[in-house]
Amino acid sequence: MDKFIKKFKVCNKESFKISDHDPAFSDTYKKDQSVGILPKLIDEMEQLQAQLYAANKHSLLIIFQAMDAAGKDSAIKHTMSGLNPQGCQVFSFKQPSAEDLDHDFLWRHSKSLPERGRIGIHNRSHYENVLICRVHPEFVLNERLPSINSVEDINDDFWKHRYESIRNFEKHIHDNGTVIIKFFLNVSKEEQKKRFMERIEDPLKHWKFSSADIDERQKWNSYMEAYEKALGETSADHAPWYIIPADKKWFTRIAVSKIIIDTLKTMELDLPKITPEEIAKLDECRKRLKEEGS
Repeated sequence: MDKFIKKFKVCNKESFKISDHDPAFSDTYKKDQSVGILPKLIDEMEQLQAQLYAANKHSLLIIFQAMDAAGKDSAIKHTMSGLNPQGCQVFSFKQPSAEDLDHDFLWRHSKSLPERGRIGIHNRSHYENVLICRVHPEFVLNERLPSINSVEDINDDFWKHRYESIRNFEKHIHDNGTVIIKFFLNVSKEEQKKRFMERIEDPLKHWKFSSADIDERQKWNSYMEAYEKALGETSADHAPWYIIPADKKWFTRIAVSKIIIDTLKTMELDLPKITPEEIAKLDECRKRLKEEGS
């Protein structure tokens, strides 16, 4: 892992603080450089995706989490623009449905995992159950869990077990061939305000804005605490968290692309071996094609 990527990985979970990570960081890159850099990264990712599909041994799960207006949709759109849609699945998780709430909190995410050879992108994920639910513990009551009858029942032990469930879930799917990378797009409160104002003032962006976003913004510190706890409790070598600077969208796309490419390169992406018999058949087919019309 090169220094560029290691800078964003949550490694020291004991002393990890979001405030130690600059949301406006862009390394030595300049915005005008990104115009030429990103297309090359997209082409490389496309080639690696083809190898992943052909090898058919692993799948890749990419999780995006962030505060509102951090640029998740934009990052997914631009970094994944070169991927073959047949080998890529994107799920955007909203509020759980009545059917979802009739199952455990991991159910809807488990059934949305990518098949072998494919890339799955989860725009928000099972982490909402330790993020927004931690800030709004009353939401947990909708799950109708045994022994949880009031918000007072949702104590430290509850969250400890929920983090444990997530770790076990991710370890299980990793052991069965799903490689996991998790991105927290780290936007500053000031940049979020700027983007909210743009949505309010631009009629073409009104559809992106919800007054509820402003209500949640008032709980910024609570969300940062929830994110720090979640990332610290669940970052592992087999399921790492990366904190990506999100104040400059062009750099966000470069960082995300580089990490995805690095991850794909560490996987067994050798093309299927061709037997001598199959090579002989290829030679025969080549000969027959050349002889056509002669």
